[in-house]
Amino acid sequence: MFELEDKWISIEEAADYLGVNKDTIRNWIKKEDSEIPACKIGKQWKFKRSELDAWVKSGKSSI
Repeated sequence: MFELEDKWISIEEAADYLGVNKDTIRNWIKKEDSEIPACKIGKQWKFKRSELDAWVKSGKSSI
């Protein structure tokens, strides 16, 4: 299970995982104080599910 949580996922998969629109994810990336854990690899944003979980639990997703 940890292996699946630590896999890099796309912006579309992150949006689906969090239950939001991919435009919402893009807005969070642009908004510096949201501190969404995203890494740009080439031209694409990538996320780790475990880091997204920690970010949501920290309350920073509600900013």
